[in-house]
Amino acid sequence: MALPMAVPEPAFAQEVSQERIVKGLGKLTAAAPAIDIEILRQEAVNGGDKPMSALPNWGRLAKLPQMVVEINFENDSVAIQPTSYRTLGMIADALHHPNLWDYNFLVVGNASATGSDAHNLDLSGRRADAIKEVLATTFAVNPSRLYAVGVGEHLPIEGSKKDASVNRRVQLINLGVFKRRS
Repeated sequence: MALPMAVPEPAFAQEVSQERIVKGLGKLTAAAPAIDIEILRQEAVNGGDKPMSALPNWGRLAKLPQMVVEINFENDSVAIQPTSYRTLGMIADALHHPNLWDYNFLVVGNASATGSDAHNLDLSGRRADAIKEVLATTFAVNPSRLYAVGVGEHLPIEGSKKDASVNRRVQLINLGVFKRRS
């Protein structure tokens, strides 16, 4: 399930569709900031209990078009459950849509606080990488358009308990135009 968002904290889940994804991720109104994946990761880890929007680099990304996507994984694994391939296919179809061709995207893996901090950080990063890989290999999304970062349990949904299942989520953030297709 997916939710187009102006901020990363979802309120209600909505049905995912290619049209909703294109509309939600295509509303880029300003230039996206330059990003450094390692700085984003470190900022999330060192940010304490601050919401994403309160962290300097994440705060700039919070203003970009994004959505939260429910992708189900096998327990404590990077194996994507077969039921999530339909959602991944719709995401890929949207990323192939002419309105999104020129954009790059950040895949952010999040985890609930049910394991150790180090384990959750590693698992969320490997899950974000797995989604990037599936989009690139199975669905032919150009991998140079995709970036992946895991933030573990460090950016929970505001107002939720850190161990709540709602914090096991994936976010897609439109990073803007880096190089136009010819």
